[in-house]
Amino acid sequence: MSHPYIPNAGAEARAAMLAEIGAADVAEFYGDIPADLLLGRPLDLPEPYADEQGLVRHVRGLLARSTDTTELLSFLGHGCYPHHVPAVCDEVNGRGEFLTAYAGEPYEDHGRFQALFEYVSMMAELLEMDVVNVPTYDGYQAAGTALRMAARYTGRSRVLVSGAVAADKLAKIRDYLAPDLEVVLAPVAASGEIGEVVLDESYAALYLETPNVYGVVETRGRRLAEQAHAVGALLVVSTDPVSLGVLAPPASYGADLVCGDIQSLGMHQQYGGGQAGYIASRDEERLVAEYPSRLFGIAPTGVEGEWGFGDVFYDRTSFALREEGKEWVGTAAALWGITAGVYLALMGPQGMRELGETVLARTRYAMTALAGAGAVVRHQEAIHFREFAVEVPDADALLAVLLEQGILGGVRLGPTELLVCVTERHSIADIDTLAAAVKDALATSGGTR
Repeated sequence: MSHPYIPNAGAEARAAMLAEIGAADVAEFYGDIPADLLLGRPLDLPEPYADEQGLVRHVRGLLARSTDTTELLSFLGHGCYPHHVPAVCDEVNGRGEFLTAYAGEPYEDHGRFQALFEYVSMMAELLEMDVVNVPTYDGYQAAGTALRMAARYTGRSRVLVSGAVAADKLAKIRDYLAPDLEVVLAPVAASGEIGEVVLDESYAALYLETPNVYGVVETRGRRLAEQAHAVGALLVVSTDPVSLGVLAPPASYGADLVCGDIQSLGMHQQYGGGQAGYIASRDEERLVAEYPSRLFGIAPTGVEGEWGFGDVFYDRTSFALREEGKEWVGTAAALWGITAGVYLALMGPQGMRELGETVLARTRYAMTALAGAGAVVRHQEAIHFREFAVEVPDADALLAVLLEQGILGGVRLGPTELLVCVTERHSIADIDTLAAAVKDALATSGGTR
């Protein structure tokens, strides 16, 4: 039976739509998904609830099965980080003029445009760039879009991507660039930084992250920028803005496009939410024209001589061009941009510097403590920010032992490798607790149960 409000629910309408695009069945749309990731059966759903309270009770039961990272001593990071969230961030992003059912975008403007303008302005100052977009879904999308921007800008179809990137992120970059852009992987050096790269005039961009997946800070940015520019390629750098209170912004060593996630700027660790991506560049019209996402600035109004906050260079977007747009643009994570703006305004330059110094110091303290506990800390000579990798005899077994003691010990990178995250929220006593638990586990069982 077709649903009156869903056009493609009717058999005839569905058949006509499939015929129009040349597909025999809806299943063809999922052909790129590996078979082992497909469920292969109907969802195991309960019977429909006749009342709202029954549904609420059911959902609360599902949520109760999860453990929040604030309930245990957590050292989980790997793309979603446990930084302190000032109360004012939650207060502002919960206000009715910002918190709506659709992307933080009410149909009347009650200061949203100005709030987003302030956000992009502070981000531009932090990044030492001229142009910053309204947030994308997450840092993964920002990376893929930045690389596509570089490809359009140069007219080339290959990108060289550092191997020191999270596996999930690399998979999303490949997905986003398929099928017309080739991703070539650069090696990882023993230091944990990107290895020697070989570029030629077929490459649109060189992509690296700093801090990278191992928490290692890349130190050859200027040299890599020179290599990329020598063959007419762009340097695209992904970085976490929370690190820029103490680390040099990529623009200072020649990055053309900078991207990343802003979750660390005032957003809690959540169940798949709280992520938002940014892209930044210099103010070069040809390059700015490649942004698919919205840009907010000072724009003229319908009243001659009057100016206000709003969209700029709007005619390059798919909103204006529809199917002729360079990339599709839809829902943005605007609410998280407003939240990050509140965070940056509260912290200021000195606060960001103090935060960065604290994280650097506690990361090194944790590395030393775990090395003393018997774990093999990788890339010890490199500068690390917030994360570092350790080798243990059995990663799964060690994590299980730690969990029994109320500790989320890190993220598993491999059978014998863990990624440990330390932020300003971890006290010296917290780190000592982790080190003592690791030392005991390795001493009594060699890391196995």
